[in-house]
Amino acid sequence: MKILSLLLAATSLFAGQTRTWTQGDSADFEKGILKNLSLRSDGRLSLAPVSRELFDTASSYLWALAQDSKGTLYAGGGTSAKLYRIPLDGKGKVVADLDALEIHAIAIDSKDRVYAATSPDGKIYRITGNGKPEVFYDPKAKYIWALAFDAAGNLFVATGDQGEIHRVTPDGKGRIFFKTEETHVRSMTIDGKGNLIAGTEPGGLVLRVSPAGDGFVLYQMAKKEVTAVAVAPDGAIYAAAVGNRQSSPPTTPAPPPVPAQVQVTTGPGAAQPPRQPSPPVASLTPTGVAGGSELYRIDPDGVPRRVWSHATDVVYAIAFDAGGRALLAAGNRGNLYRVESPTLYTGLLVMPATQVTALQMGAGGRLYAATGNAGKVFEVGPALESTGSVESDVFDSGSYSLWGRVTPEVMLNGGQLTLATRSGNLDQPQKNWSAWTPVAAGPKGGRSASPAARFVQWKATFTGAEGRSPELDSVDLAYLPKNLEPRIDEIETTPPNYRFPASSVSALSVIQSTLSLPPLGKHSTTSGGPQLTLDTTPAMQSAKGFLGARWSALDPNGDPLVFTVEIRGVKEAEWKLLKDKVNEKYLSWDSTAFPDGEYRIRVTASDAPGNPSAEVLTARLESSPFWIDNTPPKITGLAGVRIGSKLQLKWHAADALNNIAKAEYSVDGGDWKIAPPVTRLSDSQELDYELALDAGPGEHTVAVRVEDDYANQAVEKVVVH
Repeated sequence: MKILSLLLAATSLFAGQTRTWTQGDSADFEKGILKNLSLRSDGRLSLAPVSRELFDTASSYLWALAQDSKGTLYAGGGTSAKLYRIPLDGKGKVVADLDALEIHAIAIDSKDRVYAATSPDGKIYRITGNGKPEVFYDPKAKYIWALAFDAAGNLFVATGDQGEIHRVTPDGKGRIFFKTEETHVRSMTIDGKGNLIAGTEPGGLVLRVSPAGDGFVLYQMAKKEVTAVAVAPDGAIYAAAVGNRQSSPPTTPAPPPVPAQVQVTTGPGAAQPPRQPSPPVASLTPTGVAGGSELYRIDPDGVPRRVWSHATDVVYAIAFDAGGRALLAAGNRGNLYRVESPTLYTGLLVMPATQVTALQMGAGGRLYAATGNAGKVFEVGPALESTGSVESDVFDSGSYSLWGRVTPEVMLNGGQLTLATRSGNLDQPQKNWSAWTPVAAGPKGGRSASPAARFVQWKATFTGAEGRSPELDSVDLAYLPKNLEPRIDEIETTPPNYRFPASSVSALSVIQSTLSLPPLGKHSTTSGGPQLTLDTTPAMQSAKGFLGARWSALDPNGDPLVFTVEIRGVKEAEWKLLKDKVNEKYLSWDSTAFPDGEYRIRVTASDAPGNPSAEVLTARLESSPFWIDNTPPKITGLAGVRIGSKLQLKWHAADALNNIAKAEYSVDGGDWKIAPPVTRLSDSQELDYELALDAGPGEHTVAVRVEDDYANQAVEKVVVH
């Protein structure tokens, strides 16, 4: 249905026909203003999940979020390493202020004891029952990126800048469990079989490490940094990565979408330059990391496939909803995505923050999200918003237009969809636009009551029912532009004795060469005939006696134009039809049917092919005067005499209308050679010629040829003894 509407709209091109403005792609709706709506990648709009701010921390950003068995949330971030305890009533507080800059990871054991990992100079703190933090484990690593408990209560620690995974027993004794050849183990989780799933930087590896410590690369991402890994309910692994991966490891990894600008020199025995405290995520630009993000699903049988990508957004965390669909926390536009299938995803929400940095699924289908800039915790869903709206982008019809029917393609699902329009003559809606005017509700839409103008917008308001939402796929708005008269800007005559290919050529015409004209309005300043160029088409063909004209014309409505070309002598009163129903913007004709003299042509443009007869508009323009000249010049007084070894020649050439262009001579049928006039300049209608030619004894026949500016030629001969 949407495709058919677009095809129909594409055929409505003329002012006299109704046109349709269709919006139905996600790119269309992204240009508008969405409130409480989710947008699917194929352009479907629906009510978004309810979201509310649960707690506003004092931190600039949060990086970690976890929930204990009682439902209490714990969050941490920076720029100071405060750990927040947030009950579901939202009355959160600081339970620990750790001696570090940031908290990057939080984990909770089976006894609801909270563990927080700090960076840089990473340590793991355990928060006791009285809220006092104690160092539980020091991995001697610069960064700690992720924590995860196995079924036996062992804590696994993903670190950088040596790319190690540590295993810590419940009594706090730890050691290196697995060492990668990477700089950072950036993300980590545990699957249902007790295997560690880890993502690295800068190689972009997704690793599986068995409980015995055996590693296996499941996939190498095209991106350099695996920022998040998660195991789906069906056992599939989801991995997100960012940043363009180089062919060889850089000595200084580019700033990843983490709060660290890690400077590492790789290679055996390489010196480690001093590291500075990492900047907040605000240092990342809103355009994201170069190369954007990709999300891969690695099926239980090991087959990888890309299921999502974005040119600028950065994925920070992955979770799964009750239906097993992947949820993506992203920045730097505060987006929360849901992956519907390998070809579809939904932009669920745009949070009032720059980044969504961590996700935690709660009871009853609730989702908790931590954000950066500013550091807050939100509760999302599972209920939908009761109402929402989309305000379209401003549409420019190109001219003053009447507005017609507004037709949505919508499934109401028991809810309601109401439509409204407004219009104006400014390119941005301001006070001088009309007010929003309701359009009939329901799936069939109705006629817009907004006043005729150049610009228009529509607005759709969604109302849900019984937990379900209307689903809007597209909106068509019919309009009829006011017909505007066409315009002819310039008429230019073309070089004589050439014709356009569309014209017929008489049997006496001889095709000799082709001529490509320069762009209309750009004329050569070099004399001596038309200049060959490599520019516009169509190329003209040589045809004696033909003359042509071309013109520039346009229609503001985009209507097709048809032209009528007329001609008259400059001393004549009435125009004579040269040709009508001309579809091209050029014409050539046989000028030998006209007496020599000075003429003009008049071109009339009509938009009749695209409009009803009562609304047809025309425009006219006359050309500058031009000559029709098919009469050759005259050669008089041709005489020759021998003086010693020289032949002395002289003659007079004259043309009734135009200048003499050149003269040539040939002795005894030899090659033609240029004969300069006495003045040496070919700039007049009458010229005299005098030549002294070397010649042997005996009789000689000398032919003289004279040509005017219109390539008319005269030939005479003289015999000299």
